[in-house]
Amino acid sequence: MTGGNKPTIAVIGAGLIGRAWAICFARAGHRVKLHDVSQPALASALGLIGGALNDLKANGLLGDPEGAQARISTATTLEDALSGVAYVQENVRETVEAKQEIFAAMDRIADPATILATSSSNIRASLFTEELKGRARCLVAHPANPPHLVPIVELSPAPWTDPAVVERARALHEAAGMVPILVKKEVPGFILNRLQGALLAEAFKLVADGYASTEDVDKTIKDGLGLRWSFMGPFETIDLNAPAGIADYIARYAPMYWDMQQEQAQPRRWDKALSDTLEGERREALPADRLDDRQAWRDRHLMALIAHKRDAAKKIGN
Repeated sequence: MTGGNKPTIAVIGAGLIGRAWAICFARAGHRVKLHDVSQPALASALGLIGGALNDLKANGLLGDPEGAQARISTATTLEDALSGVAYVQENVRETVEAKQEIFAAMDRIADPATILATSSSNIRASLFTEELKGRARCLVAHPANPPHLVPIVELSPAPWTDPAVVERARALHEAAGMVPILVKKEVPGFILNRLQGALLAEAFKLVADGYASTEDVDKTIKDGLGLRWSFMGPFETIDLNAPAGIADYIARYAPMYWDMQQEQAQPRRWDKALSDTLEGERREALPADRLDDRQAWRDRHLMALIAHKRDAAKKIGN
């Protein structure tokens, strides 16, 4: 189960997330077996991965793209993909039924010691693993998009997942350069999407109620909150925003936030009228035929930010 002295990884699903996972593990020295039921997707995957690896090299984030590429192979059957692997990262359709189907097959085929993880962004492991013989080796490992540029990965076990499996998964991701966190109890959306959802809910309301444009809300994050959040989390941010730390911040601002929360607690559906408003403002700022180019722009900025954070960490510490 090793590639060199590192375990071999199977990545199931060769779409955007699956290809990015293959990059994550291959650049860390793992052999990766990539599988997809779509042969055209599988056929094009290696070329797309090669381009992404070269982009990483061009931005000073990878020294040997050819070596990483050589560690990735394709497997035309699930049996071939799961043979001799220690860890599986699954990326099929985001439905309970699809997860049940693929996990039943993987649990039947894979070696009993192989960890089975899904990239699901919302579906809890307990919803599709309860009936499996090997349910103790199953968990969610949810990345941000794209995982080869945004290193967070949320490890969310089911109530019956073996803690030793969670620890093995944590150690594997950490050694691969990811930043794993533990979701202590199952919750819909896990941690990242719940935090993002809270911000999106307020952003949608501010636009819907005429307080700000989509452009100005985006500016508030990218030129305000986001600058701090790129190297500090919300708790550290407020700990440093009051003279005596977080308790001082709470004493000063808790009444203000309490008043705001009374309004924010009222849920608002994202209906068609609001969708049309947001779509209109965004398409005026970015025509639909430029979305792919802007995604590439995003990735280049993420790579530059990663390189900057690495350099800053060396110069001034964490």
